[in-house]
Amino acid sequence: MAGGAHVDHNSNKGVALLIAVLALFLALAETGAKSQQTEAISRNIEAANLWAFFQARTIRQTNVRTAAEQAEIARLALPEAAHPHVMRQQEAWRATAARWESEPETGEGRRELAARARAAEEKRDRSLAAYHQYEIGSAAFQVGIVLASASVITGVGLLAVAGGLLGVVGVGFAALGFFAPTLVHL
Repeated sequence: MAGGAHVDHNSNKGVALLIAVLALFLALAETGAKSQQTEAISRNIEAANLWAFFQARTIRQTNVRTAAEQAEIARLALPEAAHPHVMRQQEAWRATAARWESEPETGEGRRELAARARAAEEKRDRSLAAYHQYEIGSAAFQVGIVLASASVITGVGLLAVAGGLLGVVGVGFAALGFFAPTLVHL
């Protein structure tokens, strides 16, 4: 009987080691998930801010274009001597509207703002995908820990094997989160 207890003791040590390894990977996956979640939130705010700036530029550009068009109508009612001044102002407004369409030197033209906002959205989407992969990996590690713990209590070795297999699944999803978060969509 003492020999049987010794075998169970060694088996329990193996399961305890499995649980410790699963807990380590769980901690790493949870850290990765939190990091990616924070990154996704930051990129979402960045994209929203850039789209708001884009929208403000569009409104200002529309106002300036409308002012130039209204000045054209008003010019016809003015004396001939005022026409050159009005035309200069119209050209200034049109030049401003054109500059706001594309301003590569500052990155604040509508085209540049839209491109920057789309890039932030892509980074956000990649971070969200990584977050989800890490979370699935974390769930696999947690269930693996539960199964391995249950094997100690019940003495059913297959539960420890199932826990170990779930650990492998968890490592797979955590690796996807790190290396290729958009490869698998769940």
